[in-house]
Amino acid sequence: MALKVRKNRATPPADVVVRRRGEGPKAGEDCPLNRSMELLSGAWAPHVIYYLSAQPRRFGELRIDIAEVSARVLSQRLRELEARGVVSRAVVPTTPPSTEYALTELGRELVPVIQAIADVGRRLQNRPVERRSRPGPRSAAKPRLLEE
Repeated sequence: MALKVRKNRATPPADVVVRRRGEGPKAGEDCPLNRSMELLSGAWAPHVIYYLSAQPRRFGELRIDIAEVSARVLSQRLRELEARGVVSRAVVPTTPPSTEYALTELGRELVPVIQAIADVGRRLQNRPVERRSRPGPRSAAKPRLLEE
C-alpha cells in the first residue's frame, strides 16, 4: 500500500509561482534559493569568499589561506566567481605585475551567510557525535558463545 503524500507546510517565497511538475519553465529557474546557492556552488567557492571578506588578496595569498586547494581549482573558482559578479579582479601595476581579487557588493552580501554557516560548523564541531546503528543481518542474529 502506498503512503499518502502529505501537504508541505513550508510556504514558498512570495515571488515564486508554484507549478505542477512538467508545467511551464523549470521551477528551479524561478527559485530565489537556487539563484543564491548557484553563487556559492563549486568546490572552495565559500572559502574564497570568506578569505576575501577582510581585504583584497592576491592569488598566492589565497593559496596560502586555503592550503588544501590546488592552483588549478582556485584559478577556475576565481574565474567563475568573477563571471557571476561575486569577485572583482584588478591588475596592480607593479613590477612584476600582480593581480588582486576583491569582493564586489554582491560578494559582500554573501559574507554574513557564509559566516552563519561557519558558526553552525563550529557548534557541530563541539557537539559529540551520535552514531546510530542500523539493524542488519548481524544484529538480528543471536550472539555466539565462545566455548571454553
